[in-house]
Amino acid sequence: MCGRYWIDDTLEQRQIAEEMMRSALVGRWKDKAAVKTQGEIRPTDVVPVIAPNRYGVRTVYPMKWGYTGRSLLINARSETAAEKQTFREDWARHRCIVPASWYFEWEHYFDKGGRKRTGDKYMIRPQGADTVMTWLCGLYRIEGGLPAFVILTREPGEKIRFIHDRMPLIMPGELVNEWIRPDVKPEELLPYALNDMDFEKAL
Repeated sequence: MCGRYWIDDTLEQRQIAEEMMRSALVGRWKDKAAVKTQGEIRPTDVVPVIAPNRYGVRTVYPMKWGYTGRSLLINARSETAAEKQTFREDWARHRCIVPASWYFEWEHYFDKGGRKRTGDKYMIRPQGADTVMTWLCGLYRIEGGLPAFVILTREPGEKIRFIHDRMPLIMPGELVNEWIRPDVKPEELLPYALNDMDFEKAL
């Protein structure tokens, strides 16, 4: 599960946001949703997302978080996306990267009576003191002429399994361009997804 993430005000994030703001699509969102470039990001926000343009060039677009349906879909399981009708085509050809600084997750646990409870909120990102970017893997599609995305999830790394039984699928920076290429088979990149996470309680 990934239902919140954070964008810091860093140089790289500002450069990504500036590229997005040059997109002709930004003006088309003004009356439909708030375009956000930093802070805590929630479903239905419109945010910078990396995907190829019609010529296959890496481009930053403003996309709404969530597929519209009977209910809002914000995540897709990476293990089954290729089989699900809702995600099958996008898994094959419409993959994107969501630039984040951290993602958030709430601890889930069972109390003494066996009831599932929600505990502390954690900030989580790939392990390493020099980590600045968290490259969340996603899928996108066009809804009403405008792009929407979902974030892919997977089994969690061992260090954060106590927090939640799912985590986002996260690629190392050097594979961002590979992930978004329509001619690449995503299954071949899954073994390179990052497992080791740093975490701390969010204030």
